[in-house]
Amino acid sequence: MNEVIKTINERVSLRKYENKKISKDHLDIILNSSMRAPTAGNMMLYSILTIENEDTKKKLSISCDNQPFIAKAPLILIFLADFHRTYRYFDISKVKDYYIKNNKKYRLPSEGDLFLAINDAIIAAQNAVISAESLGIGSCYIGDIMENYEFHKELLNLPDYTFPICMLTLGYYPQDMKKIYHKRFDKKYTVYSEKYADLSDDDIKECYKEWDKNFMANNPYNGENTGQILYARKTGGDFSLEMTRSVREALKNWNEEI
Repeated sequence: MNEVIKTINERVSLRKYENKKISKDHLDIILNSSMRAPTAGNMMLYSILTIENEDTKKKLSISCDNQPFIAKAPLILIFLADFHRTYRYFDISKVKDYYIKNNKKYRLPSEGDLFLAINDAIIAAQNAVISAESLGIGSCYIGDIMENYEFHKELLNLPDYTFPICMLTLGYYPQDMKKIYHKRFDKKYTVYSEKYADLSDDDIKECYKEWDKNFMANNPYNGENTGQILYARKTGGDFSLEMTRSVREALKNWNEEI
């Protein structure tokens, strides 16, 4: 097994870090690796915020679903879907005048543009994760950065046509760290040939068999099975409802109207 595949397969989410600042050399490697990620039309429709300020990390640990470990991470990277910079370039290039002159409709960024920029940002984030892992630096994805849009917009000075799609906490692995690997679904339930294959009820049950093994009868959600607990914890949880509200608020800016 080559080192790249080994690094990918041995990576786990890390929420406890060695009390050590990430070196400038290592940070440069991580950022440069991110910027070598595939990108739509080489447009680089993303920006990366590096967060090391203790007060900002503390605020993010609260706004991102009250997770104290976030504040203890030596470094946070926030990946923005970013069409703001692109449209600044269009303004400087007088694209609107050019379109009007040629009797064409000029539009501002819309939902499709946001989704394209999201692709760019997440691909860049994963490059950061793998390059960091190869340096002995662990990471954890924080999707909760999509919550509390108004607060994060002010905290991070986000202009219109940007959206914080994911956040990474990073830090060196502790010396006593023992990795715990969680099983993934069998690929026959996630990889389909040519067309989507809707699974039978029995296939679904088999797919989630490992989850069901961990069912706890005494659970804080009063769930009668693992599916009920999973929904109550995740999809039906307060954080998920806030995430939906927040994303809908952000989407109001992406309507292509001038």
